[in-house]
Amino acid sequence: MSQITVISVCYNSSRVLPEMLSSIPEGVPVILVDNASDDVETIQQMADARGATLIRSSENAGFGRACNLGAAQAQTDLLLFLNPDSCLQPGALEALQKGADRHPDASAFNPGILKGRGKPLFRRSSVILPRSEALQQKEADSDIELPVLVGSALLVRRVAFEKIGGFDPEIFMYHEDDDLSLRLKAVCGPLYYIHEAQVSHAGGQSSPRSTAIAGLKAWHMGQSRVYVARKHSVPFAFGRAIASAAIQMLSPVLLFSARKRAKQWSFLRGIWQSRDVQPVLFKP
Repeated sequence: MSQITVISVCYNSSRVLPEMLSSIPEGVPVILVDNASDDVETIQQMADARGATLIRSSENAGFGRACNLGAAQAQTDLLLFLNPDSCLQPGALEALQKGADRHPDASAFNPGILKGRGKPLFRRSSVILPRSEALQQKEADSDIELPVLVGSALLVRRVAFEKIGGFDPEIFMYHEDDDLSLRLKAVCGPLYYIHEAQVSHAGGQSSPRSTAIAGLKAWHMGQSRVYVARKHSVPFAFGRAIASAAIQMLSPVLLFSARKRAKQWSFLRGIWQSRDVQPVLFKP
């Protein structure tokens, strides 16, 4: 029996979900958490056809809270949080399992993330990490330790996830993987890239694309950036975020795209409205 449970958070994701579900081998437990989607009945049919468990949330409580709901129902030693617009490549789960066995002291892992036809990618830095802690290495032909993980395909030991209390429920979406990574690394053990495991990720396809949704996501990104940076005691968290948003507002691309303008204005507004938010500081 598989020692990995796949957990995926859905929000109007019925268009991309079939390909993700079909990439998961038979016998692997799957838990879908629906964040009050309009297409939940279709997702229920997909879950039933796959033999997956569907947890229906009565409201869109955010990505992290939905992940926590799914994790609470899992029984395996390892949890794989997988975006609906991601697909496991052949042998990925077996490779992740072997990687977890090779690195018993590690708390969490990333496979190589494939975008387009490029080489497998891994996370090298974060806005909440000092530059001195960024990974200089851009490619790898074996497992390597990482400074931070990406949440689109994140494998974590269930005991470690439970020990740190899972995802921060105060983060609606964005940078929740940065926060989880740093807490796991500080409390439970290092983070690793498993070279032989690969997952394709379309990116930005988990929910429908529209100007309104793009703006909403960008607003949450601005909120989360300041919240997480302050939580991890990043100096000048608000000022740095404002400066980053202001520079992006100067891009000439905004003149030709209403969607990009909505994103950037919402990002700036999210940052500005977070100026008085003071999260509880993380202390290992």
